Amino acid sequence: MKRQYILYWICFLGFAFSFPRGSYAQATNGKTQLTIAYDTTSKPIQFGVSRLERALQKAGQPVRKVPVTLGTNVNGVFITVESAQGEQFIREEGYRISYQNNNLLITAVDAAGAMYGVLDVAEQIQMGKSWKTLPPKVVNPHFTVRALKVNLPWSSYRSGPAMEVHKDVCRDLAYWQRLLDQMAENRFNILSLWNIHPFSFMVKPTNFQEANNFSATEMADWKRFWTSLFRMAKERGIEPYIVNWNIAVSPEFAKAYGVKERNDTSAVVKRYTREVVTQVINEYPDLAGIGITLADWMSNFSGTNSTLPEMTPKDREDWLEETIVAGMKAAKRPVKFIHRSVLSADPGEMRRVINNAQLPDTTLVEIKFNWSHGHSTPTLALTHDSHSGKRDDGYWNPLPSNYRIQWMIRNEDFFILRWGQPDFIRRHIAQNTAPYVNGYFVGSEGYIPAKDYSHITSNHRTWEYAFEKQWLFYQLWGRLLYDPSTPDAVFEASFVNRYGMKSGKPMLEAYSAASQMPLRLASFYGSTWDYTLYSEGFLAPFSAGKGFQDNVSSFISINELIDHSTLEPTYLSIKEYVSQILAKKAIPKGKITPLQLADLLDADSKTVLQRVEQLRSGDSPTLACELADLETWSYLSRYFADKLRAGVALQTYRLSQDKMQQQKAITYLNQCVTHWRKVSEITASHYHEVPYTEGYISKENAYKDSQRFLWSNYLPQVQRDITLAQEP
Repeated sequence: MKRQYILYWICFLGFAFSFPRGSYAQATNGKTQLTIAYDTTSKPIQFGVSRLERALQKAGQPVRKVPVTLGTNVNGVFITVESAQGEQFIREEGYRISYQNNNLLITAVDAAGAMYGVLDVAEQIQMGKSWKTLPPKVVNPHFTVRALKVNLPWSSYRSGPAMEVHKDVCRDLAYWQRLLDQMAENRFNILSLWNIHPFSFMVKPTNFQEANNFSATEMADWKRFWTSLFRMAKERGIEPYIVNWNIAVSPEFAKAYGVKERNDTSAVVKRYTREVVTQVINEYPDLAGIGITLADWMSNFSGTNSTLPEMTPKDREDWLEETIVAGMKAAKRPVKFIHRSVLSADPGEMRRVINNAQLPDTTLVEIKFNWSHGHSTPTLALTHDSHSGKRDDGYWNPLPSNYRIQWMIRNEDFFILRWGQPDFIRRHIAQNTAPYVNGYFVGSEGYIPAKDYSHITSNHRTWEYAFEKQWLFYQLWGRLLYDPSTPDAVFEASFVNRYGMKSGKPMLEAYSAASQMPLRLASFYGSTWDYTLYSEGFLAPFSAGKGFQDNVSSFISINELIDHSTLEPTYLSIKEYVSQILAKKAIPKGKITPLQLADLLDADSKTVLQRVEQLRSGDSPTLACELADLETWSYLSRYFADKLRAGVALQTYRLSQDKMQQQKAITYLNQCVTHWRKVSEITASHYHEVPYTEGYISKENAYKDSQRFLWSNYLPQVQRDITLAQEP
């Protein structure tokens, strides 16, 4: 195929030099048409060209599209995939934009790179530039892995209404088409689909027919769904993966074969797992890879012999090797492999299995960055690969030859309010790029970006799906993972396209300031797994073991804020700061005190409110909705700032018995009530109560107020802080 493209390229150059300069267009019916020549059989390039055609036509430029064939008279835009590099090296998924005889050339070594190059040209035309004067450049991806993590609502890891509400939407291919379109436009190249046990929804196992109870018609419908989804992904340069939680079978399998649903290492489960992996790979030729984890239901053996000891890291890896890896190697074609690094993993045992597997492609080893709260500090403060949370550099030292690390940026911190902070992402990438790192995963565990079930029905809602409302989040992560040097002007132009010429810069400035609030809270209030922090709600439904918990509410009380350790190493906790001040010790250089953090939050809030006021006169209901989110973040920033000040004053009073400090704390906490009332007022006009931990939280857990979420629900807890401060 590459040889054919080289022939096309040579032919094009011959034709290009044979035509005079300026003859780049065809005249048809008195209208000037621009010719776009490309491989019309390539689906990814077709996708890019559809966006380029749309941008050109919007700019008033008629277009004609022609296939690249050995006699095509091409004068306009020429898109080619070829192996010859010339002077400037183009890597996989990279591209070059150049000119030859007034012809715009987009050159790549693969279809995905060509698609990204065409999307780049389309974007620049949308920004008002002429296709004839674009600056020549070579762009290569910073990371080879740019993945979205999307949980599936069937056989879901988390349970309850927050998952179940998405079942119909996630079976609708229209949803996936829109999501995949957005992923391609934002340069994501992996769609990872997660649930407990996907296989029984994908095949009727040859030797285990009772693994599911789907009829032949139902099974055929599932087959069409997966086949179409994987094909659509491939057509957009996106690799689909399925990821499961290892030793798990369907309820139907457990009942039919007399085994347990979780952590059953019996021979029948081993054989089934091995065979079903092979069958899934063979039946779905567009499935790119399979991922596994070694935690959760591998804590101990639970087969027929309950006296067996707990599984060691070697036991876990052995099971993986004998089932998942063996099933992969028995398939008719190779697929790629994700080996997650979690609590029960061991780098030495993991290396052994990956080495033994001798897979043709680089294995992906995913590590949670700062556990479940990647939207915190860009400093790697803790991971999920040891019970202590400390980093184990055995995963990358010595440098592996057959696998690379991807940081998992989990978002369990904001699901409702829009978010976008480009400089945080740029800092994150700059600080965590290393020879052993080849990419990032971005996504949530307790949230699926499918049905938007939080927003009330109103004319604000011009989007259909949740990810479309959070468009900036995905654009920033995807585009910056591909090219961290992507300028703010690109993101500002996206606002201009939506809301008009004067919106771009102030909107991005407002987002950048507003979106600091959850980052600052997650950096200050150290947390671990999913439900130990929910930043936009100021909630900590479960203890992270990093400070006092009052067992009253999931809302973070003033006492809990005072007595909690930080995640960011340069932040001083309230207790640390007050102790040093009362001891008249100098604050160490480079440390950020709670009062300095409060000042930063106030500055953020001021910036947001200024930009919101500047933009409020716009007549777009959707713009008004985005501004409401920004305003909500600004008052959450003020709330957090005054609560930090109150915490410092209250802790000072408790240690010094200075009544003036107690009164100071009460004053700040009264201001907090005012801020929270404002948050409640703004959000009530856009959002209604939604399920959060409902269906997952145990009946015995004290924090039942986290089962359903709305900001106004927690006003009594905000007021309770005043009572706590008044205690002698």
